[in-house]
Amino acid sequence: MTNYDLDDQSQTQRPDIETTLNDLRDGEENNHVAATVFYGLSGLQAEELTALSALWDSLSPDYRRHVVSELAEAAETNFDLDYDVLGQFALNDDDEDVREAAIELLWENNSLNVMERLIDMAHNDAATHVRAAAVSALGSFILWRELEELPIEETISALDTALELLNDPEVDVRRRALEAVANSSHEIVASAIEAAYKSDEHKMRVSAVFAMGRTADETWHDEVLAALQSDDSELRYEAARAAGELMLEDAIKYLRKVVLDDDREIKEVAIWSLGEIGGAEATKVLQRLLKDAENSDDEALIDAIEDALGSSTLGSASFYMLQHYDDDQK
Repeated sequence: MTNYDLDDQSQTQRPDIETTLNDLRDGEENNHVAATVFYGLSGLQAEELTALSALWDSLSPDYRRHVVSELAEAAETNFDLDYDVLGQFALNDDDEDVREAAIELLWENNSLNVMERLIDMAHNDAATHVRAAAVSALGSFILWRELEELPIEETISALDTALELLNDPEVDVRRRALEAVANSSHEIVASAIEAAYKSDEHKMRVSAVFAMGRTADETWHDEVLAALQSDDSELRYEAARAAGELMLEDAIKYLRKVVLDDDREIKEVAIWSLGEIGGAEATKVLQRLLKDAENSDDEALIDAIEDALGSSTLGSASFYMLQHYDDDQK
């Protein structure tokens, strides 16, 4: 029997659909997704999808959601896996949580067909959290449009949808629309972020700080630094991320404290941010953190810090080369 190792990204052999479906069915009892399922549901062909459809609805909603979520997580680290066909199929699932998981599974898909389906879901899905996830996913299409990686005219509907949903009655939809719109250079972005930041709704303030980072605009320097010092953990998290995206050197003295946060997610995003900002000061902070992580034998944190140090060193080297290139031209 072939052993399908998800850690082996060179794995190319794929189980047949019958084996895949049998293992998928057998895994429901223990809520387990076998390695054969990960590979067997990748790159589905039309006839294989037909076979899957016959089984899919007989599986419990909880298990279907678990399967789709597990596939999404696997696809983040194994780029040989292709779940586009399954993801588009699951967008039409009767269960709202499965539909939401399917949106995550398709996060890297940039086809216009998926974009149109997400637009429809953002407007019309019966579940608010699915509508919010759909407009959030449209943010990628808005960014690809901004970078001219997708046709500007054909993707204007994604931006129009997010702009329209800035006024949605549901706060979860509004906040995700703001985050999506922040990927564009539309003239409304700055005023929309400012209004959300001053809002009485906590969720809107948190999303405003997230959006500040997406703009690549240092206009938000003071707001991000203020949020970094907030007692609110969600604001600190988004501010730490935004500081890295905006590469705010002034944030380092605050990030030095944030990396000591008891909240693991805040600690890790602050480490990432220091790597993005780079430079001698950020590198020193990261090196001290690395020693502490090594002393506590925290392998996950060690990996995160080493990745950040790599980014910091790369950024510093690039700046050094650019600076000396400019000097040579004088």
